[in-house]
Amino acid sequence: MENEILTHISGIAIRRNFVENLPYNPELKKLLSGKRKAGILNEVLFWKQVRARSFHKIDFDRQRIIGNYIVDFYVKTLGLVVEIDGNSHDYKEEYDEIRQKFLENLGLKVFRITDFDVKHHFSFVMKDLEDYIIHNFGIHEPPRLQKL
Repeated sequence: MENEILTHISGIAIRRNFVENLPYNPELKKLLSGKRKAGILNEVLFWKQVRARSFHKIDFDRQRIIGNYIVDFYVKTLGLVVEIDGNSHDYKEEYDEIRQKFLENLGLKVFRITDFDVKHHFSFVMKDLEDYIIHNFGIHEPPRLQKL
């Protein structure tokens, strides 16, 4: 399962990277429906582009509990967290750094984008996400030597 191919992006095979046994705080479950119903514009815009496997057939979860945190989006087949940083992240650099280190120590990758970019440069955000996935999960074949 380690080298199983999940999808292809720009002709590059993307390998699965399922991270098992993630910690889960059930106390946070009661906060999920409120966060989803809040309809934060940047999250709704992003969700419309990735839901139902519409982004390279990759399955995204919205508002996923990992440890004592609720992440914006999670791709369990890649071990990838997508965080959209809006005004709520202003002046919380230290908190965000602690949170990111926690997630990375679990073996997860974290892709951060800004609320502004989602609203104003969405095509670039999606291209950056493709590039990030290719860089971190792509199977890069070594160049083949040509026979003379």
